[in-house]
Amino acid sequence: MERQEPMHVYDPPLIIKKALPFFFWNTSDKRILLTFDDGPNPDTTDIILTALNKFGIKALFFCVGNNLDRYGSLPGEILSEGHELGNHTFNHRKLSFIGSHLASEEIEKTNKVAFDKYGQRLRFFRPPYGKFDHMTHRIVKKNGLHMVLWSLLTYDWQNSLSVVKKGIENNLKGNSIVCLHDNTKSKNVLTDSIELICEKAALNNYQFGTAETCLIKR
Repeated sequence: MERQEPMHVYDPPLIIKKALPFFFWNTSDKRILLTFDDGPNPDTTDIILTALNKFGIKALFFCVGNNLDRYGSLPGEILSEGHELGNHTFNHRKLSFIGSHLASEEIEKTNKVAFDKYGQRLRFFRPPYGKFDHMTHRIVKKNGLHMVLWSLLTYDWQNSLSVVKKGIENNLKGNSIVCLHDNTKSKNVLTDSIELICEKAALNNYQFGTAETCLIKR
């Protein structure tokens, strides 16, 4: 029997986006926003920063609080180059499985580390694995955060540039929120993935924005 390739849902179905219009699925200013989940990471963060600097792009890094706490110099590098930090929970747990008390703790601890260590009041949140429920939304809102999902999930953690390329070629638009990963699983494809996005953007005259312009200013 011929082996079937796994299905990749690069862009969430429109029905889900319409059902949850208070989440950010696309940018608000018709510019592309690059986002990176799971970092900072000593194996990959500098790779990402080098590529972003090459193309003059400012990104949003959804950081795991435990990593913010452990890798002290990396968040400083991210911030010094004009990027923004976001909240991706403290231990990268699926919040809908752990109850409201622990879910609140995951978000609040990350906010606290970001402020105490780096003076940053985080504005944006992305749930690990993109999993959320009403409880998650309530806690996120209570903590003054905006929920940011994506309109292009690259599957870069599968370490296949062909999979990433297919997603970019078929799904990148001028208002895409692109989800990549700042972790070792994605290490070998990160630079090429960013370059492919930039090539596709240039071909279509798309521009890149910042978290501030893409998600706040309307």
